[in-house]
Amino acid sequence: MGMQWDLFCRVIDNYGDIGVSWRLARDLAARGQGVRLWLDDAAPLQWMAPQPRPAGIEVLAWGDTPADLSDSDVVIETFGCELPEAFIARMAAQARPPLWLNLEYLSAEAYVERSHGLASPQFSGPGRGLAKSFFYPGFTERTGGLLREPGLLQAQAGFDASAWLAAKGVQRPTPQTQIVSLFAYPNAALPDLLASLAQQDCLLLVCAGQVQEEMLALSRAQALPAGLLWQALPYLSQSDFDHLLWACDFNFVRGEDSFVRAQWAGKPFAWQIYPQTDGAHAPKLEAFMGRWLAGADSTMAADYRQLWRSWNGLQAWQGLPWPRTQALRHAQDWRDLLTQQNDLTSQLLGLAHKTS
Repeated sequence: MGMQWDLFCRVIDNYGDIGVSWRLARDLAARGQGVRLWLDDAAPLQWMAPQPRPAGIEVLAWGDTPADLSDSDVVIETFGCELPEAFIARMAAQARPPLWLNLEYLSAEAYVERSHGLASPQFSGPGRGLAKSFFYPGFTERTGGLLREPGLLQAQAGFDASAWLAAKGVQRPTPQTQIVSLFAYPNAALPDLLASLAQQDCLLLVCAGQVQEEMLALSRAQALPAGLLWQALPYLSQSDFDHLLWACDFNFVRGEDSFVRAQWAGKPFAWQIYPQTDGAHAPKLEAFMGRWLAGADSTMAADYRQLWRSWNGLQAWQGLPWPRTQALRHAQDWRDLLTQQNDLTSQLLGLAHKTS
């Protein structure tokens, strides 16, 4: 019999928090767990996770805790969202307090291995006497791993990219045309990217959201570079977004959820990290590139460092290194390396059973 999990998520902006939270909820439910997902804004689920949704997940509004709520076995606050005080008091009143975890942001920086699993005893407030532990996703065995549902790679192996694209109204103009996806925050380097893509034999698929709105505005103003082939996509469910990444030859992704899914896709990609005013995103970007490109072909590594830095505003644009054969091979080798690591949900389940 599965445990009762309570996941709390505040939808700050850009839907990354709810994206990770929904994937975790869905994976837990698929493994026989009961999940209550507490959200302060459930509207994005209308397109991210359309009905029918998996059994075992109950979506609840952030706020007062119902009096008839069953006890929790595991409580997860995602990305330091801080639990409602009434819920913490309920946890403290349980005969057997639940395992309380703070699921942190993903990073390849060294502090993750040092901080993963550290406990934070609560000495005051409604949770006095409880302890909260920090759970860090990551890329090494000394971290909490990455979200990867069972059967993911088998599903990829049986995926028909041409059929999926055709069902979405996308046709590859020629067999040689490269298909590129674009999912991005507002980016000052967008005009440079579009100019570079216009010089290539490619079709750009632009995801719904801010970047698509900017593309449509440029199109209305007739300000797009001549020769650029592009197509606007509707909002995609998480499953269809995964399929988009699998179907494309190159993926531009952003934030955390799409960043991880691009790695599982096994295709060359560029990551736009969430920009921070204090510049903390720059060393985070460098830390991942250092790990991801370790042992890679030197020319390819130099090309990708240049692309990622310029796409993230850390250096001037120097052109687009079109994916080479070794880039695809590297993406697949990196995915294979990541599969050797125990996935995040399995680690959470192991921790929950160990402490129950």
